[in-house]
Amino acid sequence: MSKKTTVVILSLVLLGGLVVATVLTTLPRDDAASGAVWPDGTAVGVADGFIDEGEAVSAFADDLPAIANLEPALRSAMQDAARDATADGVEFVVTSGWRSAAYQQSLLDAAVIEYGSAEVAAEFVLPPDRSQHVTGEAVDIGRTDANSWLSQHGADYGLCQTYANEMWHFELATTPGGECPAQISNAAG
Repeated sequence: MSKKTTVVILSLVLLGGLVVATVLTTLPRDDAASGAVWPDGTAVGVADGFIDEGEAVSAFADDLPAIANLEPALRSAMQDAARDATADGVEFVVTSGWRSAAYQQSLLDAAVIEYGSAEVAAEFVLPPDRSQHVTGEAVDIGRTDANSWLSQHGADYGLCQTYANEMWHFELATTPGGECPAQISNAAG
């Protein structure tokens, strides 16, 4: 059975008096190339670390590149935190982990269209050569209660919310039990 989800992001940009519309759609999940086709025509799939918008995966889904390609120390800390969060009754899921450079670039290109400028887009999405997701050193945690739990307990595992404008984005930024560094206002710094 094919699960087909279509997500449409419509961006309107005024270019020389013309309105240009951009659409992002997802492909069937059970297709070998499942993933998304981005505004620039790039197709990304599970092998690129793609997780469907609005979907989440278990922190223990080591068979998925989004989890398997995380830096081992980050993956271990995240999984330890997930076990303890679950024991506290908090469902802990991953909405994004490791991403290929192509996927990261596609996200940046889409953000430029969505926000209307590279400067504003950079507050939320970094280029591949600066993204901690591409190196496997960042993970986005889903569900507000899990974000809150990890904000309160993350330092016990070395996990820190690094950007003030992204309550879901965590990196291994201290030693377990240490203090997290001050948050940066956004990805642009």
